[in-house]
Amino acid sequence: MNARTAAEVLYTNGRILTSDPAHPSVAAVAVRDGRIVAVGDEGAVRTQIGEGGMHVDLGGRTMVPGFIDAHNHMACTAETFFAVDAGPRSVGSIAELVAAIELAAQRTPPGAWIRGFGMDWTRFAEGRRPTRWDLDEAGGDHPVVILHVSGHYALVNSRALADAGLTEAASDPAGGSLERDASGRLTGLLLDSATNLVLQTSVDICGHGPNIHTAIQTDELARMVGEASRRYLAAGLTTICDPQVTSREMRAYRLARARGDLPIRTVMLPLSHQLDEFMAIGLVGPMGDDHLRIGAMKFYTDGAITGGTAMFSQPMGSRGQYPGTLYHQPAELASLLQRAAGAGWQLAIHTMGDRAMGIMLDGVEAAMAAAPDGDIRHRIEHSTWPTPEQLARIARLGMVPVTQPGSIAELGDIWHDHLGERVHRAMPLRDQLELGIRPAISSDAFVQSYRPLDTIAAAMRRVTPNGLRIGPEQELTVEEAIAAHTINAARALHLEDRIGSIEVGKLADFTVLDGDVMATPAEAIRALPVWMTVVGGEVLHSAGA
Repeated sequence: MNARTAAEVLYTNGRILTSDPAHPSVAAVAVRDGRIVAVGDEGAVRTQIGEGGMHVDLGGRTMVPGFIDAHNHMACTAETFFAVDAGPRSVGSIAELVAAIELAAQRTPPGAWIRGFGMDWTRFAEGRRPTRWDLDEAGGDHPVVILHVSGHYALVNSRALADAGLTEAASDPAGGSLERDASGRLTGLLLDSATNLVLQTSVDICGHGPNIHTAIQTDELARMVGEASRRYLAAGLTTICDPQVTSREMRAYRLARARGDLPIRTVMLPLSHQLDEFMAIGLVGPMGDDHLRIGAMKFYTDGAITGGTAMFSQPMGSRGQYPGTLYHQPAELASLLQRAAGAGWQLAIHTMGDRAMGIMLDGVEAAMAAAPDGDIRHRIEHSTWPTPEQLARIARLGMVPVTQPGSIAELGDIWHDHLGERVHRAMPLRDQLELGIRPAISSDAFVQSYRPLDTIAAAMRRVTPNGLRIGPEQELTVEEAIAAHTINAARALHLEDRIGSIEVGKLADFTVLDGDVMATPAEAIRALPVWMTVVGGEVLHSAGA
């Protein structure tokens, strides 16, 4: 018997942070058959473990509840591990992007798509956006798509436009646009719902969001999800919530689980284009088990700050040149929210700018007035720039902001360019706590790093890649950041009775960090190694294995 398979395990000799306000720190934890049976002083806890139980000496390391990422596009992130890495760490210029695509073309079957993820043209050495003609140099006879770091925009080559039948006479779709140059020619950049017109996708989401649902066989996507699960466990994640799931992702997650290749707990949020189908069969989340379940339903209000399509009352840009985009007109969004909430769905609504926030809150408030009573906890995905008045409404409505402080650490300079001094009010986590709101922090991977320690470090010290400190008065302590990535995230998923804290009766999900997190400066936390990850009492990642 070993710690990986033992029915009874005692953990001692470490800093054990519980995310339980009643007992924030304990000396020992006992586990039996995958659940926590005792926490507290070592002497008392030890009596709960029989002679055949295992003892894990933490050696002064830090144990916390297993990290929960309440907004993580795992299926899409899984694809990035097998695609062209167009992120700033790998590609710093258009020339390097072209070279990466040329390399991919050499190993891609003729006529097959070449896909890349993570492009951030603001960091390119040439100082301009790439165009389809740049991709044409490298892609040859392949259709090429490079997803922007925000996930809301895509750049395609001329072959991809031609295959989709798009010419210079094409019209912009509702909720999106096709970028054109000064001569009116399509540049190949697709903004928001315009991605649906070109990309080789497996589902038509009808303008209900940016289409990231590429045409990959279910078997292959399930294999990719298995690889992503292993990388996530190594980063300390025990539960994720994929916030945009169609039939494509659902099939892949179900297949991965059937194969035993989905070791991480997974919650799926169906996208709103499926509302009629779910209502027709009477299915409403939450539904499933502790390993794979359907949660809230996902909606989109506006676009993204990065790229200029979030909707602000004062448009973004030094000249107000970014008016923003709404995926649905206000009355249409309100109708969707009311129908879903009336059926019993928890709502999860992508909202970034303050004008979009007002539209969304109006819709949610009307939906709640007409919906069944209960502790629904509707979610605001990103919740990037709520005004003080809107925060008061969020508190009154009992909503849960699911935020991504890593956006500041990775995209904050773009935000500063678009918002100016307004950027300091982005993601006001401290203000939320003072109003009694319990925000979750999450990654939004593939947009940002999926590593929880990167997210926690970004919540504790809000510094952009260029070193600008953004809204320091909104920074969290390490205890607050850990709570936001554990118990607060569990609340966003309605799973706080099972996971999110180290309490008797809960599932034994733990992350053990190789160091004392309380004594580690914010800027050094992201470098702490993950020593062990435990899910349901089973060691699924061990640094020594």
